[in-house]
Amino acid sequence: MSWIYLLFLIISSVELSASAQPAILEVPRPWQLEPPTKQNVLLLLADDGGFEMGAYRNRISQTPNLDALAKESVIFNNAYTSVSSCSPSRAALLTGLPSHQNGMYGLHQGVHHFDSFDSIWSVPKILSSKGNVRTGIIGKKHVGPSEVFKFDFERTEEEYPINQVGRNITNIKNLVKEFLHSNDTRPFFLVVAFHDPHRCGHVTPQYGSFCERWGSGEEGMGLIPDWHPIYYVWDEIDLPFYVPDTEPARRDVAAQYTTISRLDQGVGLVLKELKEAGFDSNTLVVYTSDNGPPLPSGRTNFYDPGIAEPMFIRSPAADARRNEVTYTMTSLLDLAPTFLDWFGVEYPKKAKTKLTGKSLLPILSAEPPNDPDAAVFASQSYHEVTMNYPMRAIRTKRYKLIHNLNYKSPFPIDQDFYVSPTFQDILTKGHCQANPAVVQKSPALLSTR
Repeated sequence: MSWIYLLFLIISSVELSASAQPAILEVPRPWQLEPPTKQNVLLLLADDGGFEMGAYRNRISQTPNLDALAKESVIFNNAYTSVSSCSPSRAALLTGLPSHQNGMYGLHQGVHHFDSFDSIWSVPKILSSKGNVRTGIIGKKHVGPSEVFKFDFERTEEEYPINQVGRNITNIKNLVKEFLHSNDTRPFFLVVAFHDPHRCGHVTPQYGSFCERWGSGEEGMGLIPDWHPIYYVWDEIDLPFYVPDTEPARRDVAAQYTTISRLDQGVGLVLKELKEAGFDSNTLVVYTSDNGPPLPSGRTNFYDPGIAEPMFIRSPAADARRNEVTYTMTSLLDLAPTFLDWFGVEYPKKAKTKLTGKSLLPILSAEPPNDPDAAVFASQSYHEVTMNYPMRAIRTKRYKLIHNLNYKSPFPIDQDFYVSPTFQDILTKGHCQANPAVVQKSPALLSTR
């Protein structure tokens, strides 16, 4: 009897495993408890944003909405951009490809095709053509060509003044409402790309270094109805470790904090619209920035202030992690495969390139095992068209290697940072030799944390 019973168990297990295989494939994954047709993605993108928020232990900058979102999310403590420049980083995020693969080497412009390659597949292009997903972008786009980065709904600097769609949080709120209340019932992928806290002193100095006066209600500044400006006392703020402790630098950072608070209030308005439209329970919400802040060692540099990014992801799944930190090495190149995975859409097989990133959805349910050898990579050639300074980098939790290919040339400073109070004070007082952002760089820099 025992042999017969054993034989029965073996045969039953084989038949069960064979018959169960299709059923296992049909069971929703933990992060897909809702049917795929009801799922959406909202990407909130800061412009030159850093860690100026309570969620990352900044005790001065007032960001209650971002902090509340972080408490409902997985907070990434090792997230890095693959390139520290506006257009290249946005193109990399939206394609899942580093700049040397997608072709966006520097700031977007049509001259000399300073755009991505025409054959590249972007997330909005894939979702629109392969996934039956409605796509939209509000705010700063700053990538091209339009055929590669085409969204179904576009309200960007290509049609409107950048401040009106990127800093006017009342307008942003209304445009989000317009998008969400469409009669189109397809799942959506919406990018809200704020222009804060990008500098504007080189273009419109009357508005302040960070456009912190624009829309404040001051005489001649206009009024953003939903914005309640928060002003910071310059001699009471905590400076980032990479900023010189001088009065001009402190005043500069205080102005930056004012626009960070405007961004935060805008995030709150957008999330309120999402909830009132009934989509907060089935929408994946991501907050991050394109690159580091425009300060010494920040944007256009491969030091951590230039490539380390804030990021948190809120999943609507019932068993999703909330208010938890992950130390997994993460690249913004991982966002494209994450979005495609969320919608259940495959990357085109006919594409000439392959995605090197990984989906982050499993991290939203459980922390993966620690991998001490995990690394992220960075590649940069330009910022502005005249700012050729090629760099490559690899970063692990412990080490970073920066390879400056043309290290004998002077490191170029982008124009909006050059005219900033912080940098002008550095030039005037001769702090250049103490600041790694403005000295001649070494062929390779190896640092430990």
